[in-house]
Amino acid sequence: MAPKQVLFLCTGNSCRSQMAEGWARHFHGDEIEVHSAGIEAHGMNPNAMQVMQEAGVDISAQTSKLASTLAETPLDLVVTVCGHADENCPAFLTDAKLVHVGFDDPPKLAKEAASEEEALDEYRRVRDEIRDFVRDQLLDMLPGR
Repeated sequence: MAPKQVLFLCTGNSCRSQMAEGWARHFHGDEIEVHSAGIEAHGMNPNAMQVMQEAGVDISAQTSKLASTLAETPLDLVVTVCGHADENCPAFLTDAKLVHVGFDDPPKLAKEAASEEEALDEYRRVRDEIRDFVRDQLLDMLPGR
């Protein structure tokens, strides 16, 4: 049986969905095929790459891409990780099981931070929340489980 196909979807595919893809590959890469994409493609967020590297997960080879690039991929599960992606999920993705698990937006929170370290702490907090979700709950959401 082919591995289940999982997509993490967010607005720009630069931070949250990229972290989720990295964690899913780290914890479940032998059980599922993992993708991330965005309603838009904003490029990789360097702070997201940095805090994932701190946690031992290298996402630097991942690329920011549009959801439309996966139009022909038979997805089993689509996890939206921000409200905008949940509200604007492309119609071609609705054949898959859709689940919304919202996480705070680190770049937005970082703008309010008093220092670079405080900004990175926001990224780390969200990174850890995504880690816990992917590690502890993701596989249970797959169809047929």
